Amino acid sequence: MFDEIIENYKNDIINTTSELIKFPSVSEETNLPDNPFGDNCTNCLNYFLNIASSLGFRTKNIDNYAGYVEFGDGDELVGIIGHLDVVPALEEDGWTTSPFSPEVRDNKLFGRGSIDDKGPVVASLYAMKAIMDSVKVSKTVRLIVGLNEEKGWKCIDYYKDHEKWPTIGFSPDANFPGIYAEKGIMSISVTSPLNINSYEIVDIDCKSNAINVVPKYVSITLKGNQNIILNESNDIKITKINNDLLKIESFGIAAHAAHPELGKNAIKQLVEYLVSNFEFNENILKSYLEYGLFSITSPEFMSKAPIEDESGILTSNVASLSYENGKVTFNINLRVPVTYKLEDILDKYNYFKQESNDFTVSLLSTQNPLYIEKNSYLVETLVNIFNKKARLSSSPIAIGGGTYARAFENCISYGLTMPGEKDMCHQVDEFVKIDDLILGSKIYAEAIYELAK
Repeated sequence: MFDEIIENYKNDIINTTSELIKFPSVSEETNLPDNPFGDNCTNCLNYFLNIASSLGFRTKNIDNYAGYVEFGDGDELVGIIGHLDVVPALEEDGWTTSPFSPEVRDNKLFGRGSIDDKGPVVASLYAMKAIMDSVKVSKTVRLIVGLNEEKGWKCIDYYKDHEKWPTIGFSPDANFPGIYAEKGIMSISVTSPLNINSYEIVDIDCKSNAINVVPKYVSITLKGNQNIILNESNDIKITKINNDLLKIESFGIAAHAAHPELGKNAIKQLVEYLVSNFEFNENILKSYLEYGLFSITSPEFMSKAPIEDESGILTSNVASLSYENGKVTFNINLRVPVTYKLEDILDKYNYFKQESNDFTVSLLSTQNPLYIEKNSYLVETLVNIFNKKARLSSSPIAIGGGTYARAFENCISYGLTMPGEKDMCHQVDEFVKIDDLILGSKIYAEAIYELAK
């Protein structure tokens, strides 16, 4: 019904997404009342709202925490919930172009945020435009955009405290044909003493890696005996600084924490190297390795049997490493199958208290799982629309990722990554296929109309 209209907006969709990519909108969490997530996020939001206003939508900036774009006058609210903030990206990480300088090549739009989540948000915006200009709906349709999705979800919490909640909807921030289940998410910190014989730990640097990203880099700088012979590898680099400083760098491959198997964890590599080449007063690192702290699925100390259900297996991402006052701290992001209690998983980490009296576990954040029956109206409707438009026969799926769909009842995550395509979220050279971006907009138009008519 809306395909021709959206085809006419193809260049606008590409150009608007490209302009949004230019904002390096990494959420800073400044806690300033008028600029809570930094200038880049605020400027990105205002640019988006200005574009939407010029297209004829009603818009609102919600105190620079979030914003929305809407049309229609019904009492019921259909919500499309996305985000404009992104994970960090540096050109030296291996990008073939600057991550915040969008580039089209091979019919793909490259740039940080192209698939997560600026491209899908723009696809949703023009889907709404196609509906607004051609048919009537009985409900209000609102596109909600946050600025803190990649970190603490403070934006969506603020929205929920100040604005009307949707009664049905979707988040364009995952995979087609539709997600009926999202694992629970829990972030924790594990702290214990760390002393390397004959060496003083001067510094540990993870380059502020986000907790939902497999770390691609970590380094440790040691002061002490330089007589030790150390071997480099493709993943480990050794540098002697002055006469008494030694820097060991570990290079991994970044990936989304929901799919840690797609990356190579630089922290795990560094720990394995330290355990193999140095002696420790308390070798807690060796215990961590032996009992699976760095295992990406079902660490050994938790259970002999895998922790899994229909939503998948428990996964773990050791995301960051720091050192202070003789103690090392690992921040860990866990994706927990929907039928397991988060508190039960947390309790299992206290296993290591027998290894160190100073061992502590702290809970950083949690997000409860999402589960909606496959045969529900919402899941069946959206999946059927996708299959019809894409000419496929795909079934709804479960994921380890966490989207804004779980922020509201009766919402699921819905695209834009197509079945069988590699998940480019948080990856170097992130891109969205232009054909997928336009098809996604057409799918969203049909879905929004069906929910709102």
